[in-house]
Amino acid sequence: MSFYSILLVVHIIAAVCGLGATFAMPVLMGLPKTVTQAKFAHSVAKGIEKIAKIGSLTLLVTGVALGAVNPYLFTKVWFVASLIIYVLVQPIVAGILPKKTAKQLSLLEETDGEDLPEEYMNIGKQMLPFNNIMHVSAIILIILMTLKPF
Repeated sequence: MSFYSILLVVHIIAAVCGLGATFAMPVLMGLPKTVTQAKFAHSVAKGIEKIAKIGSLTLLVTGVALGAVNPYLFTKVWFVASLIIYVLVQPIVAGILPKKTAKQLSLLEETDGEDLPEEYMNIGKQMLPFNNIMHVSAIILIILMTLKPF
């Protein structure tokens, strides 16, 4: 097995870990109906997020390494577009959503009782368009990497 093939296998595994969480997190975070359930969901999400971060960073490193091993890839639109899309969603993944999640956690800690605060629910609704952007981006990345249309 060549070095390129090994990188490609690691890249695919990283894609499953990094992109898979993109689809799992909104489902998980949409399930809680009480404060206790929401706190538990956030604790599970924290573990999933670690796997997603490792997968996502590995995805970037192995993607660039695949290009370094085979510079011809940098002449392909699908490859360059994939890198651009990855970079463009990072402010959402690394900035916007974690800040909104932290605000939700803060609200849970301040809440007495089991009813989820209205503001908690509103923040969840505010996160929806950003999650949709991440989902669409992930689907486009998968299509570009699989079909290599141009």
